[in-house]
Amino acid sequence: MKNKLILFLLLSLGMFAIPACTDLEVNELDSVPSTSETGGSSDPTALLASSYEDLGAFNDQANIYSLTEHVSDEMIPPTRGVDWGDNGVWRTLHAHTWDASHAYVLNSWNQLNERAFKCTRILASNPTAEQAAEAKFLRAFYMYHVMDLWGQVPFKEANQVGVIPEVKSRMVAFDFIVKDLNEALPLLPDLGPVVEGNGKASKSAANALLARMYLNKAVYSTASGEGPYTFDGADMDKVIAAADAIAAAGYDLDDNYFNNFSSQATNELIFRSTTGSSQNRTRMTLHYDHNPDGWNGFATLADFYNKFEANDTRIGNYPTPDGTEFSGIARGFLVGQQLKDDGTPVIEKRSGTPLIFKPECPLSGATTQQGIRVVKYHPSDQAKLIFFRYADVLLMKAEALMRKNDDAAALALVNTLRAKRGASTLTSLDATKMLDERGFELYWEGIRRIDQIRFETFNKPWSEKIVTESFRVLFPIPQQALDSNPNLQQNKGY
Repeated sequence: MKNKLILFLLLSLGMFAIPACTDLEVNELDSVPSTSETGGSSDPTALLASSYEDLGAFNDQANIYSLTEHVSDEMIPPTRGVDWGDNGVWRTLHAHTWDASHAYVLNSWNQLNERAFKCTRILASNPTAEQAAEAKFLRAFYMYHVMDLWGQVPFKEANQVGVIPEVKSRMVAFDFIVKDLNEALPLLPDLGPVVEGNGKASKSAANALLARMYLNKAVYSTASGEGPYTFDGADMDKVIAAADAIAAAGYDLDDNYFNNFSSQATNELIFRSTTGSSQNRTRMTLHYDHNPDGWNGFATLADFYNKFEANDTRIGNYPTPDGTEFSGIARGFLVGQQLKDDGTPVIEKRSGTPLIFKPECPLSGATTQQGIRVVKYHPSDQAKLIFFRYADVLLMKAEALMRKNDDAAALALVNTLRAKRGASTLTSLDATKMLDERGFELYWEGIRRIDQIRFETFNKPWSEKIVTESFRVLFPIPQQALDSNPNLQQNKGY
């Protein structure tokens, strides 16, 4: 009876467990919500702990992460010989030719909706006031991604056994998520930076999500999500207020950019995962002959890399904090001749030639040395995965000011960040420069897709992506979800 009820709940949300290549520390089957035979409440403490562990789904190089990065102008997933073909799952994302049968679209839908429903179950399990606030934040976090990626969100209460979930439209879901966050805020802990608690829901984490929500509200409030977008001043004021609350909690920019992705203490980290490992972020890009060995996969686009100034420390390629490189792996963008710790060239074992990463990289048929690799979570001291940090919040505030036509204040904030990163001072600011700055600061952190959509560059061509269909600002509802829930409707164009 118990197993049958679990299966029914998953099917009613349109979810079918599909295994995928992921961080080995995350077992998707382990995150299926448990329930009693009668569908009654479970232990809220255990469920809440499990909900935090579920954040490990974001560690994977596939699924959720792939939907936010491979579709953007800062990452390319080339095939290299027989490697990374995988029936086209990577190439179709970069080329914007995915359809409703794409495995990662289905997997991501399953993961996010399952996790949101578990949080709903926590709220029906007699939690403490703080536990309820944490559950509302986590539910908001998961539902936000569903709303952002698909534009509609299935929802049912925990006690609605046998009921097909309703489907919230994008703005109905937006209001529901905002309500969850505003109700949670007074009861969440007021955690400052550089504490163990940055892996726990907090007032600042809720404010960071609210800032992101309101910054993108113009996208979410359009009929089809395609633009053009009109940004309301009142929404921008809410972004600014949320950012100011985070600054008042003591968060600030770190002097060393790459400290944020290491085990070093930093004042920037607002919310991050505490489960699994960020190792996939490194191994998915490193060459076979690096140590630790990589999977020789993803690269950044030459056009994206070429926008950086040479003195911008975010470009990386300098030693680790103790003065030595770790196994021949620098930080940031790995381009040109790769060196061992002793300064001698890394030699590619297969060809016997020096390992030299070349900027240009085709989507199909790339050699093992084509493509600039990216390392933010260095294997010598990699931290847990980051979801929100202060630099993003600062840039959200600057963008909100710019959209309110307060260009002087916006420019001052951007230059504060650029000075910290060793970049030159800008004399003016516009939408192109603002989007570029977000790219310089936040590359490969999983938010490029929505940034490009908001700045209306997502449907423009780049690299080998020539498809410019405007409906691709939303992903298709998986067919299995449509079959199990008649309240869902397929998104336009699919």
